[in-house]
Amino acid sequence: MNEKSVSIRPARREDVAAIVAMLADDHLGRARERVEDPLPASYYLAFERVERDQNLTLVVAESEGRVVGCLQLAILPGISTQGGIRGLLEDVRVASDCRSRGIGEQLVQWAVAEAKARGCNLVELLTHQTRTDAQRFYKRLGFAASHVGMTVRF
Repeated sequence: MNEKSVSIRPARREDVAAIVAMLADDHLGRARERVEDPLPASYYLAFERVERDQNLTLVVAESEGRVVGCLQLAILPGISTQGGIRGLLEDVRVASDCRSRGIGEQLVQWAVAEAKARGCNLVELLTHQTRTDAQRFYKRLGFAASHVGMTVRF
């Protein structure tokens, strides 16, 4: 597989298992996700909520019939920045055996272009502080470490 053979398309219900497998494929994801056969129904319910929300777009990168990457773009209207609209990238993943082939870059570039086309004045993302490779990747693509992210879990 080379990067030219990768297409980006909207995720479908039948892609959910591949997406969950990619989300679970690191030290953080293994603690949060449940890769089981069958998958817990909560994943399919979440997919349906995302699919219905016009401000959310979940896409996959596909190569030779296989899902090899994913990304979710959230469009966030707001009052700040003179009523500006922000794009938020989430759940950017590439299958571990397909990394360093330009797939992640294609996904992020697609999302940035989509956000711009939808009127966003900026694109932002959060990445865990332990994901130093991801931080280098995003900096290479022009993202700057500009904020401190914080989380409360329930």
